[in-house]
Amino acid sequence: MGIVNYIKESYKELTQEVTWISLEEAQKQTILVVVFTVIFSLAVFITDKTIQTMLDNLYRLFI
Repeated sequence: MGIVNYIKESYKELTQEVTWISLEEAQKQTILVVVFTVIFSLAVFITDKTIQTMLDNLYRLFI
């Protein structure tokens, strides 16, 4: 009966004891994560392209 008791207690905790954020707050946090992800991706892309260009120019000097 251990697993059944665990499931019952988990359900009770999730429905009665956990404080959930509002839908508005969840949407704001989701937008924040999306914006941060886009900015971080652009920063990584720009850094990658810069290093690639520098290495291409360096290799051309020795070929």
